Amino acid sequence: MQEQWKHVEREKKRFSAKDYAAFILPSLLGLLFFMVPIQTEDGITIPVAFLANGLNEGFAGTIPVLTVLAITISVIGSLAAYLWKPKWIMESTYWKALFYVRKNWVMTRVLGMIFAWMALLTLGPDFLTSDVTGGMLLFDLLPVLFTTFLLAGFLLPLLRNFGLLEFVGALLRKVMRPLFTLPGRSSLDCLASWVGDGTIGVLLTSKQYEEGYYTKREAGVVATTFSIVSITFTIVVISYLEMESYFLPYYATIIIAGLAAALIMPRIPPLSWKKDDVYEGTTRKTEEAIPSGTSLFRWGTTQALRKARSGGGVKATLKEGMQNVLDMWIGVLPVVMAIGTVAVVIAEFTSFFTIIGKPFEWLLMLMQVPEAEAAGQTMVVGFADMFLPAVIGSGIESEMTRFIIASVSVTQLVYLSEMGGLLLGSKLPVSFKDLVFIFLLRTLITLPIVVGIAHLIF
Repeated sequence: MQEQWKHVEREKKRFSAKDYAAFILPSLLGLLFFMVPIQTEDGITIPVAFLANGLNEGFAGTIPVLTVLAITISVIGSLAAYLWKPKWIMESTYWKALFYVRKNWVMTRVLGMIFAWMALLTLGPDFLTSDVTGGMLLFDLLPVLFTTFLLAGFLLPLLRNFGLLEFVGALLRKVMRPLFTLPGRSSLDCLASWVGDGTIGVLLTSKQYEEGYYTKREAGVVATTFSIVSITFTIVVISYLEMESYFLPYYATIIIAGLAAALIMPRIPPLSWKKDDVYEGTTRKTEEAIPSGTSLFRWGTTQALRKARSGGGVKATLKEGMQNVLDMWIGVLPVVMAIGTVAVVIAEFTSFFTIIGKPFEWLLMLMQVPEAEAAGQTMVVGFADMFLPAVIGSGIESEMTRFIIASVSVTQLVYLSEMGGLLLGSKLPVSFKDLVFIFLLRTLITLPIVVGIAHLIF
C-alpha cells in the first residue's frame, strides 16, 4: 500500500497543466449544463432542460414529425435486422445492439410506430388519438424527450469522460456504499438524476452500466431510486392542485420521503435480489482501494486526471454523443409511445385503477385522510402517468389530501408514460414485473411519511 501511495505521488507530479485543464474545464461545463439550477419565467430548471424547451417552442410543428420519423426508422431497422440480418447491421457491434433486439421489443417498437402515426394523422379511434392519450404522448411528452435526448446525449460525455465521476466518487465513496449500497461514483449520477431530470439520470445510469461501472443490482438501484421528476415539474403539479403557497414544505416532504425510500429499497426485493453481475460482454470496473496516507481529495484528483488524460479528443466525444442520441431516439421513443399510450388509455377509459386503488382507499381512511374514497385511485393511477393523480385529485376539496396526492405522485417515481418506458426501453436490468413491485413498495414506504408530515402541517 505504501508503494502504491508513492506511485500516486510520482504520477501526480507528471500531470501537466493541460491535464488539469482537460479535467476542470469540461467538468465545469458538465456541471453547468446538468446540475446548476437557473430561474426562468416558468420557474426553476437546469440549462439542458431550458434549452430543450426552447427547441420545442421554436420548432413546435416540426419536432413531433421528426419524432415519428425516428420511431419509424427504429422499426424499419429492427424488422430488417430480425428478418433479413443485413451485414452492415450484424457485423457492427453498435448497429447490432441498436436494431437486433428480441422479438417482444420488435413488436413493441412496431406498436409504438402505429400509435405515433395514428396520433400524428388523427386516424383511428378517438380513445387512441385524443389529446389525453396518444395525442398527449406524441405532441406533449415525446417532443420533450426528443430534444432532451438530443442535447443531453451530446453533452453527457462532459460528465463521464473527463474525470468528474472519478473525482466526486472518491470523495463520497464512504457515504454512498454504507447508506445506499452503491459505489462512490454513483453520487454524481444520483444527484444529476434527483436535482436535474429523471430522463437524464436514466441515460447516464444506462451508459455507466453498459461500460461495466455498475452491476445489475447497482444500476437497478440508481435508476429506480433517484431518477425523480425535475423540480420544474413538481412546481407544475403543486400549481395544478392550487397549492403553490405550500411549495417549500411540499418539496421538503418529497426529499424526506424520497431519501427514506432510497435507504430502504436497495435492501429489499426485487432490487436486493438482483445479481452483482455486469452487463453482458463487459468487464467489471471496480473502485481501487485508496492507499493509506492519501486523502480522499488527493486520490480523487489523481483518478480524475488519469481519466481526463485518456478522455479522447473532440472527434471521439462528438461520436460518442451522437451514439448516445441514437440509442435513446431509436431504442426508447417507440417504447415510450407504445407502453405510455396503452397505460394512459387504461387509466382514462376503464375502471381498472379505481378497482385496484380500493386497498389504498381503506389505508387512507385508517390514516384519517379526508376524502379517502376519492383519493384512493390516485395512489395507483400514477403508474400510468405521473400527472394523472393531480388531474384526478384536483376536484378534491381537502388541502391536506391534495398535498398528500401531490407528494406521493412524485415520490412513486415509476410511471409508464415516461420513466417506466425509458427504463424498459433501455438496456438497464429492470423488467415490467420489477416496475410494478417497485412502484407499490415505494408507495407503501413514502405514503405513511407523507401522511405524517401532512398531519403536522394541516
